[in-house]
Amino acid sequence: MRRDDIRQRLAEFAAIGTDGTDRQFWEEMVFCFFTGGCSARMGINSLEAVKPLLMTADQPRLAKALTGVHRYPNARSRYIVASREFLREHCDLKLRDVLHGFDCQLTRRDWLVREKGIKGLGYKEASHYLRNIGFKGYAILDKHVLNCMAELKIIDEPKPPNTRSRYLMVEEKLKQLTKKLRIDFDELDLVLWSMKTGVILK
Repeated sequence: MRRDDIRQRLAEFAAIGTDGTDRQFWEEMVFCFFTGGCSARMGINSLEAVKPLLMTADQPRLAKALTGVHRYPNARSRYIVASREFLREHCDLKLRDVLHGFDCQLTRRDWLVREKGIKGLGYKEASHYLRNIGFKGYAILDKHVLNCMAELKIIDEPKPPNTRSRYLMVEEKLKQLTKKLRIDFDELDLVLWSMKTGVILK
């Protein structure tokens, strides 16, 4: 049953990548702003609270909508406004064209993390974002996945990787595990996450 649910969820992500609008790409980015240091459930609830405001609202209005919903209403509302204004100037918020314009998988993620105009995306959040809009082959190394990897003795400790090189090293270990288990890499990420949480969200 869990396998079917996981494959269905991945198909939903793929559908956004194929048919999603630029607004959906932007909404998914904001969702990943919300999940950094917080739960996926909080991210979902926070996105619903600000969806009607995402394109035009200023920081105080966004913060007000997030108060009581997200742990960091002021910081996350600042991420939204700063990133929105940068992306509007950089690409008119046409995220689909920008992200599909990268030939290299790693360069695509590096751009999201290293571009100073985009706030709130580390390697975990950028990987989460790209997975949610249909790109494959990115590991979302959150605490649940890292704890599973430590329990399986794949890594020494479940400490979040704090550099690009460390992230790539742990990600490669996860890819090697999928080869041994003969399981799809993107499916394994959701398998490990659901093992720890008991649910399959996004």
